[in-house]
Amino acid sequence: MANELERLISLHDASNIAAVVIEPFAGSTGVLVPPVGYLQRLREICDRHGLLLIFDEVITGFGRLGAMFAAQALGVVPDMIVFAKTISNGAAPLGGVILRREIQEAVMQGPSHLSELMHGYTSSGHPLACAAGLAMLQVIEEEDLLQRVRELMPHFQEIVHGLSDAPGIVSIRNFGLAAGIELAPDPEGIGRRGARTQAAAFARGILTRAPGDTLVLAPPFISTPQDVQRMADALRHAIQDTSNTPP
Repeated sequence: MANELERLISLHDASNIAAVVIEPFAGSTGVLVPPVGYLQRLREICDRHGLLLIFDEVITGFGRLGAMFAAQALGVVPDMIVFAKTISNGAAPLGGVILRREIQEAVMQGPSHLSELMHGYTSSGHPLACAAGLAMLQVIEEEDLLQRVRELMPHFQEIVHGLSDAPGIVSIRNFGLAAGIELAPDPEGIGRRGARTQAAAFARGILTRAPGDTLVLAPPFISTPQDVQRMADALRHAIQDTSNTPP
């Protein structure tokens, strides 16, 4: 995959490419975990060609991998991090960008007669959203949620991979407190079984998302091993209930 980036650079020339934007792991497409060393390789390629490396940490930011950001958990320093969702615990829409100082200085030190960055912020610094963000950061610190995530991660991995003998399981992938359970597709069409199993899981009290035929799990940071086991048991029943259900 990193070689494909090299091919694109050689095809278009680095001067025509501003940045590489990537999720540390692809969450919405089914928790696709990068190969060991992949992100480090992207960092090296971007450095060599003068490209920015931007991490989309909307899913991985603020604790999902047991660190505040996936960049810290994986030991790769991007030039920019974009974040949202978890920063306010979903209580209010809020997003932001973290960037290297030299990038900040480049965009904020324009001509003296102009605004620093000519861009409109419709809801910049909205007090309700910012209050939710500050409250979430306080909860993460006061309740030591990063440590709780790190303690739960091995239990989550063991319990989730324990579903591998359920009928029709193709693969199980997990990273931190996120997992993708891929089901064999229904002969009538991709995504049908995933949708049925997602509905069956919801009926049993388990909220998942199903991109295609992969069930994505992302339990709350305050979960206990017992909570995760109950989740897995209910999901196993949902998988069994839909394994032979006609479309």
